[in-house]
Formats: sequence, C-alpha cells, structure tokens
Amino acid sequence: MRIVTTRARLYRTLRSAYLERAHVLPEATILYRAKRYDFHESLVEGLTVVQAGPVRAAWLLARSKVTTLEINEPLMLSSVWGSALAISGLRARSLLGGPRATIVSYAMENSNPLVRPVGEEGRLRRFANSRLSRFVWRHTDRIAFGTDAARITYGSALRRPSAGTTSTVIPALPAPCACPVDSGPGEPRVVFLGALVARKGFPELLAAWPSVTALIPAARLTIIGKGALEDRARQTAEQDPTIEVIIDPPRSEIHAHLRRARVLALPSQPTATWREQIGLPIVEGLAHGCNIVTTSETGLADWLTEHGHDVVAPGAGVPALANAVMHALQKRVGTGVADLPAVDGRLAADAWMFVGTR
Repeated sequence: MRIVTTRARLYRTLRSAYLERAHVLPEATILYRAKRYDFHESLVEGLTVVQAGPVRAAWLLARSKVTTLEINEPLMLSSVWGSALAISGLRARSLLGGPRATIVSYAMENSNPLVRPVGEEGRLRRFANSRLSRFVWRHTDRIAFGTDAARITYGSALRRPSAGTTSTVIPALPAPCACPVDSGPGEPRVVFLGALVARKGFPELLAAWPSVTALIPAARLTIIGKGALEDRARQTAEQDPTIEVIIDPPRSEIHAHLRRARVLALPSQPTATWREQIGLPIVEGLAHGCNIVTTSETGLADWLTEHGHDVVAPGAGVPALANAVMHALQKRVGTGVADLPAVDGRLAADAWMFVGTR
C-alpha cells in the first residue's frame, strides 16, 4: 500500500481519544504500532488507519508524499526508535530528490526519563535511548508543549533544540463538551475513570471511600475502566452498595456518567519509571464541568489549584484524599467550564503544528 495524504501521524499506541480527535481534524494517515486498552474499533470508520511496526512505517513514509509528520514526543522512550527510523526515511527521501518533510510533535512529559534509575542491563539501553531522543529532538521542526512543566522538563533533559526548531506552550485544556447538561443536581457522585491499576491511585481512592460515605452517606462512586484491578473493584462493589463498577463501556456511556458526576477523581501515584503527564480522565472531567480531585503529579496541577480544584500530594494518605473528595463534593458542579478555552488545547496545538500545510 501507499500513503496518499500529505499529512501523517505516527503513534506507538492508538486510543479512542486520538481517533475522536482525528474525525474533527484535517485528513491525515494514522500509522500505529499497537492498540491501547481503551481502543474502540467503531471509531476507525472514515479514517485512514494503518497498523505498522517501526520498519514498515518508515518504509511507507519514505515512499509517500507526506510533507508533515507528527511523531510521539522525543522523551517518549518507547517510541524513539520508531520516530528515529521514520525521520531517517523521510530525510533519505529528500536527499534522493523528494520533498522535505516537516517533523512536528506534541509534548507532555514532565519527568526526565533519562535519569530514572536502571539496573546494570538497562544502562546500555538508556544510553542508546538518550542518543536517539536527542536525535529526534534535533530533527523536530515544531514542538508544542501541553504544559509549562513539559517545557521545563525538556529544557533540563535535552537542552536547547536546534536553531531551526520552533516551540510554544498551548495548555492541554479542553473546551466545554457539547453534551447536554443534566438539569438536576442529582446524587453527590464521584467518578473514577481510566486504567484500574495502582499507579492511577485506584487503591488509594477505594481506601478513602468509606471515610467519604461516613460523613456524606448519599455519596456514590462510579468506577469506569478496565485493568489489572478489575476483580478488586468488583469485590469492593459487591460489599459496598454505594459503589458501582462499569467495565470498558462505549464512549457515549462514559460521557453520560461524566455529565451526572460532581467529581472526577484520579489520585495518580508516581513509580520509579512513570509520572502522570496530564491524565486524560482529568481533561474529560473538566470538559463536563466536574470538580477534579488529583495529585500534584499531573502537569496541570498548578492550573487546577489556581482554579479551585483539589490537588493533594502523592502519598498524602487516606485522610487527606478523603477530605479532598468531600470538599469537592460540596462545591457547585459545572461552574468550572467558564475557565476553559473556547478551542480544545490539543486541537489548537494541532493547528499550530500543521500551520501552512494542507
């Protein structure tokens, strides 16, 4: 096959949010290596989506007419090999008389992965990844940072980009969702949305929940997602009638639950190799007017604090998290949408990255 579009996006993993966004953006071929846990096949219809490993993706791009390629961010170490191959393929094409492609990227990383602890066997891999990250960084023409924390991280991890690189910060804030607003106040409901894993703070939220219902008996917790802790979620819900669990529902159902929720809780916890960049559930909760409860791990922590949301330190303990949830439940819902931009930050970043291209 051949890529016939002049725009292309190269992703290591593909998720539903990327597909939803692609439907409202100018046409581009999407190349991806693997599907994420929240991938919904129905969203592919009407898009040009190609599953390809790094070598095949680079070959397809080298034979294409692509003039602008979006790659995963340079500090995403799991994708730097694929990004480097794709860039090399397009550079080789230009040396053989083909058009020069503009390389663009959207960056959210707020923790330097090049200094994270590794064992003896990982040192050589980190050295190679470091070299590749710098190669990708030097060959990126336009980079949009989703948070100021990401801009600072890149400045310390990779130093200055090449002289020809243009960068900007466009906050990764959503526009208000077009969903109809529920009329009544409803129950004081909290939603946990996302991967049911420890690093997302799921165990901490379950541990804090009895303290919440002890003081707010009408409070309800809706757990939406899938992951390694699904069984624990179900078992907890069987023992606690204030909790419901919904495993991997369609997107329309997720929107419906967010519309009737007062709070979106995502108390992310850092690991030795991971830190929350943004937290897509936070973005979706904001778009639906939810009060947010999270930790200072997210790159949006400063903005959330400034706009009245509840941000606690990771590892602050069950009482602190429970107090934050209760505080958020007692605030009015929906007022925060006035603080959001008229244009979704990710769409605005896309328009900036692809400026002047068709």
